[in-house]
Amino acid sequence: MTMQTVRDVMTTNVVYLPSETTLAEAARTMREQNIGDVVVADGPGLTGMVTDRDIVVRAVAERCDPAATTIGEIVTRDLVTVRPEDSIHTAALLMRDQAVRRVLVCDDIQGLVGIVSIGDLAEEIDPDSVLGGISRSAPNN
Repeated sequence: MTMQTVRDVMTTNVVYLPSETTLAEAARTMREQNIGDVVVADGPGLTGMVTDRDIVVRAVAERCDPAATTIGEIVTRDLVTVRPEDSIHTAALLMRDQAVRRVLVCDDIQGLVGIVSIGDLAEEIDPDSVLGGISRSAPNN
């Protein structure tokens, strides 16, 4: 049995938005793309990541105007990364240790090549678990 790697489960369709994007625009993009995060990039470098939860907890709960507040104002700059060849168990342990639900997948040549979520790992590590079942379910729009 071969060890499953991050490359086997990562999402390669990474959505990038500039930091001046409003929260409302970012939320619409997430809804249209059926994703829970966007990578914030200004030019060639990564600024950070914003998740749907960030929008709610850091902005909406603080009564920020989603039409006027930008993702650059709430971006998470401390990014947790793994390599494509890392095992999925290594990624899961890192998520646990860093208390994050997503990690960026980076290599030395291309830089950012994907994202792995806790749901991606749950489907692979324990597909019969409740979390694995939830992760496989179609989203409720």
